[in-house]
Amino acid sequence: MPRETIKTDQAPAAIGTYSQAVKVGNTVYISGQIPLDPTNMQLTVGIEAQTRRVFDNLKAVAQAAGGSLAHIAKLNIFLTDEALAKLNLHR
Repeated sequence: MPRETIKTDQAPAAIGTYSQAVKVGNTVYISGQIPLDPTNMQLTVGIEAQTRRVFDNLKAVAQAAGGSLAHIAKLNIFLTDEALAKLNLHR
């Protein structure tokens, strides 16, 4: 089955050795997103703005793959308090 790497400038570039998404057949696997603004690669501030930014990034990658958020079959959301993460504490 053919495998296609998906890339768009409308979402943050992949940091590290992974892709924004990979399409295998008719299935697209989108990498996790954090609230980076693709225009300046800066973190968005505030939980509401961060949530919106992550979904905007997911939407951009889905569209680059020929789909939309309406086509999502499964979505996992992980929230992290960076202040606690820096202290190595977990809730």
